[in-house]
Amino acid sequence: MEQTWEQFSWTGSEEMYLDHPATSTLNRIVIGRYGGNTAAGADKNEDGVYVLSEPGSGWEFAVLLDAHNTAESAELLVRTINGEAAEIIRLLALPVQQAFRELEAFLLSIFQSEAFIRQCQQVTGETACLICVRMENYLWWFSVGDNSLYLLHPELTARGQYALNQRNYYEWIGFVNTFAQPVPCYSSGIRELRQGRNVIVMTTDGLLEVGARLLEDPRRLYEAFTGKEDEDLEKCVAEALTGVHEQLGWDSATVVAWSYDNGKAGAMPSD
Repeated sequence: MEQTWEQFSWTGSEEMYLDHPATSTLNRIVIGRYGGNTAAGADKNEDGVYVLSEPGSGWEFAVLLDAHNTAESAELLVRTINGEAAEIIRLLALPVQQAFRELEAFLLSIFQSEAFIRQCQQVTGETACLICVRMENYLWWFSVGDNSLYLLHPELTARGQYALNQRNYYEWIGFVNTFAQPVPCYSSGIRELRQGRNVIVMTTDGLLEVGARLLEDPRRLYEAFTGKEDEDLEKCVAEALTGVHEQLGWDSATVVAWSYDNGKAGAMPSD
């Protein structure tokens, strides 16, 4: 049967992107990678990305990882999720009202399995993990740790809404592992997309915690990723990462971003 999806996979141990931000695209998805400025002391990249995309715009599945100590935990997550890609794709072929529920249960079954927990005990370091899926006019996410997810749309920004998840510290997957605890700690959620162009941005903290930390202000981040008249999202990502380099960012900064033009009207109040 002909493959109807495309894949992107990377960890910082493969290519560090020190001193030179780089962007790649997979269908509509832009992946931006930057390992840090060596003049500021950067000497490694422990981030990771894994993306599956259905070329007909049926769905996008993206994983963003920000490891520390070593990249081993990010590598483990990429290997594990890639090994389950066929089942993930099968679940994303289900009706949207069923797919998100079953996908979350499936991921939890993997992360809480004895085999996966044993593998985590063998790695050096741990990783934040943010998973995001767009299906039809909905966005689902699953978050462990302090990676950030934004849904950018004029109707939302008019009400001061930008971020979908809260950055949570002291949560990881790896040697220190939330899923090895009696009660795992993570967050998940679903949002309806607004009508028109929605921009989805996933980022590690290296984009936010640099220089004057301008992009920690979500209004500035909104402008950075939606302000181009030609709506060239790859240019937005490239300029944001160039800004990290110019501000002598020493931490790795990784961005996964894409836009989706939603033709369905979003919910509105009855009055």
